[in-house]
Amino acid sequence: MSQLKVKAGKHVYKAIKDGSFNLNSISTYFGAATGPRWLLASGFDQAMLKGGYLGRSRAVSLIGASAGAWRFAAWTQPQALQSYQRLLDGYVNTRYSRKDTPQSVLEKFRDLIDDYLEDDALPFALNNKKYRLAIITARARHLVAFDTKFIQRIGLAACFLFNLLSRNNIYLFAERVVFYDGSKPPFFCLAPGYRGSYVRLNQINFKHAVMASGAIPLVVAGVKNIYGARRGTYRDGGLIDYHLAHQFAAQPNETVLFFHHQERIIPGWLDKCLKKRMPDAETLGNVLMVYPSESFIEKLPNEKIPEREDFLTFIDDQETRIQNWRKAVELAAPLGEEFLELVESGKIKSMVKKL
Repeated sequence: MSQLKVKAGKHVYKAIKDGSFNLNSISTYFGAATGPRWLLASGFDQAMLKGGYLGRSRAVSLIGASAGAWRFAAWTQPQALQSYQRLLDGYVNTRYSRKDTPQSVLEKFRDLIDDYLEDDALPFALNNKKYRLAIITARARHLVAFDTKFIQRIGLAACFLFNLLSRNNIYLFAERVVFYDGSKPPFFCLAPGYRGSYVRLNQINFKHAVMASGAIPLVVAGVKNIYGARRGTYRDGGLIDYHLAHQFAAQPNETVLFFHHQERIIPGWLDKCLKKRMPDAETLGNVLMVYPSESFIEKLPNEKIPEREDFLTFIDDQETRIQNWRKAVELAAPLGEEFLELVESGKIKSMVKKL
């Protein structure tokens, strides 16, 4: 029984069914803001990196928010696999305590980022021939920009209520800011209907953008006044773009690869309780989504995907959390090779379903 499930939007589904799909059609690899759930993507990422399957015929956009941005920043390094492994080890093994504050958690993030992204490697990352990195952040507005937890909570509560009425109301509380590498912004930033701004990555703002993209409201202090961008407090990009909410492909024959931890796609962080809020068919038309099967999830410790709540559940038992997460990483290791085998053997044709 396969450990993976595959779904595809209408354009990719047709290409798979008629046998014309291949990995060279992938123009974008998207990484969602998933918190510790990204650990399930580790085997997939490493298999793709190790074999150099992306960016062989053209540069591929690596677009991510929060955990997605952290993963893809490692992809751009000179020793990408080693950098990715340092991220993996550091993320799993970083310990938190009841005494931690949003500022102390941000400091731990900074230490982790400094460990897996070396300063002298940033020029290479910014001139990578295979990959173009785009990091999604949220520039907080009004009460959401405050550091004081009580005020920030009021701001997020108001944001939640307004978001119930319309997803467009999120922009009253946060501005989407995409930090990008390349001669021009990624396609979705230039498409009609894009809401937000974009800033080119450089050696000064690279790490700050990565750090800001994972600065979870209330949990992690925001990153202030990132070089090259408007002054303000920058927070987790998942606040606006939680999973997938944009059409990233410029042409119908381009594929957007998306390794996800679940079947459901949620546009924004505050949309989690809104079952009917989902990306439209046009947004998903070029998406190839791969995610673990139920049988795989059942093999995980406690039959559960690693999640942010684990930090609190095991706050007094860090060893158990670390052990559980290491086991999840170990079990996820073969997922990338399994996907590649599905593509190379043609089996993907019989198992793909419409997204």
